[in-house]
Amino acid sequence: MSRVTLKSSTIFISVGNKTEVYRSVDDVPPRLRKQLEQSTSGIHSATILIADRKGKEEIVRAVRGLPSGLRSRLTNSFGEESKRPAGFRWQSVGKCWIELLLPPALGLAIWLLFSLR
Repeated sequence: MSRVTLKSSTIFISVGNKTEVYRSVDDVPPRLRKQLEQSTSGIHSATILIADRKGKEEIVRAVRGLPSGLRSRLTNSFGEESKRPAGFRWQSVGKCWIELLLPPALGLAIWLLFSLR
């Protein structure tokens, strides 16, 4: 079975409230092309490789400011965090007792050291 790979590019340029779509850099008007080259040559620019239609749809959602339908480890961890009941737990105090006792103990030791002189 032969594998077919299609390479295409889509360029979204958004200026103000208007978004234009171009198929290649050559299709971009000269004035916008100069701005495109300036904005994509900085340290905060990146190339995005999209492997399927779902990726393209996610980019369109991001450009339009719509929420993403993708799940990631980061969003999953936020979801788990929000499911936990809020409030004080004694189990968490038992896990971090050294962090709770060390600062007052050091403060007391320093105070005793300077007060006994």
